[in-house]
Amino acid sequence: MLARVARWEGATAEGLRSSAEMIRREGEERGGPPEGVPSQGLLLLHDTDAGKVLAIALFETEADYEQGDRTLNEMSPPGEGFGDRVAVEKYEVAVDFRAETTGGAA
Repeated sequence: MLARVARWEGATAEGLRSSAEMIRREGEERGGPPEGVPSQGLLLLHDTDAGKVLAIALFETEADYEQGDRTLNEMSPPGEGFGDRVAVEKYEVAVDFRAETTGGAA
């Protein structure tokens, strides 16, 4: 599995909250990632105090990664105040532990 890690800096707290909500809502409406992004998962991490964001997309194959990378490079985060993208890096996922859900509320 491969991970695409994109980093933004210089965001505003309200811009981060608003953009994250739009991304969450659009993903729920679509039932997953944007068209052209064949990812197995997406994490959006933000530090509103520091104005930083990490977006981690997971891809099963190199071909999926390349397609997703091309598509994501053509996109911009929704809304204002997300800051400037300062890096995109590719990693091989060495360990991936996730808790199993039991159907209860978190």
